[in-house]
Amino acid sequence: MSFWRALLGRSAPAKPDLDALFGLPSAAVTLRAASGFHPVGTGSVAFRASEGAAFAELERDVTELLNAGEGPPVEQTTDDYGYTWLVLRASDPAARSAEAAPDITGLVTDLHAVNSTLEANGYGPSLLCSLVGFTDGERSLALVYLYKRGTFYPFAPTGAGRRRDNALELQIEAAIGDDLPLEKDRSRWFPVYGAPGL
Repeated sequence: MSFWRALLGRSAPAKPDLDALFGLPSAAVTLRAASGFHPVGTGSVAFRASEGAAFAELERDVTELLNAGEGPPVEQTTDDYGYTWLVLRASDPAARSAEAAPDITGLVTDLHAVNSTLEANGYGPSLLCSLVGFTDGERSLALVYLYKRGTFYPFAPTGAGRRRDNALELQIEAAIGDDLPLEKDRSRWFPVYGAPGL
């Protein structure tokens, strides 16, 4: 197969590396030091839900597993494109201030568990992305993990409709380049406007 890929000028597709998610806590420290952004305590996993009882049972099992802990319950929503989002919270956002930003290590562990459970049960192709939300008190930012690429990119929506702050995204890319594997093809930095957890 590699001969045909070389002949046609195609490269092998990137493989997901879910362990890259564990780089998010160090990226959060870098973000806070470099630009004042801190985690908001929410993250989410987006996937295309499959039809059938097996997938519905797996989805229910994942939700029950995450809800078995002491944290807030997992929320499930569907966006305009038909993707299902599982929203996870590190702690109650109303109970903290910017000075007491949550430690996202547990949140990242939960995101990893959701992704790996879906992947282990054969639903890896259904996974789209995972994200963790950040704020500097005025602006929102997400670090988005592309499952099929095994890379991250920053997404910074602005308050004015469906626009994004490209300059901030490039600034964040430069700041966290040593902490996370970043997506080099910027055409793959798709917007996730209104994503739960952002």
